[in-house]
Amino acid sequence: MKALRSSTARAVSIVLAQARNERGLSQRELALRIKRPHSVIGMIESQQRQVNVPEFVALAEALGVEPEGLFKRVLKEAGKGRA
Repeated sequence: MKALRSSTARAVSIVLAQARNERGLSQRELALRIKRPHSVIGMIESQQRQVNVPEFVALAEALGVEPEGLFKRVLKEAGKGRA
């Protein structure tokens, strides 16, 4: 459970939620794009579930953003938690 509370895990959930909101998508709409139940997106955004690398790439693509750019945002957000 400790990994779910890490600054990086927290940053992933924050950045994914921000990116989804920036594109005006609901959790349900994003879930449809990756062919997963909407509860998966809710659990990710509420830090109850981690995202693996292939899933992160799929989410980035579903959001219409480059995975590299999204990951840079994650690293920047994670750095805020360490400061």
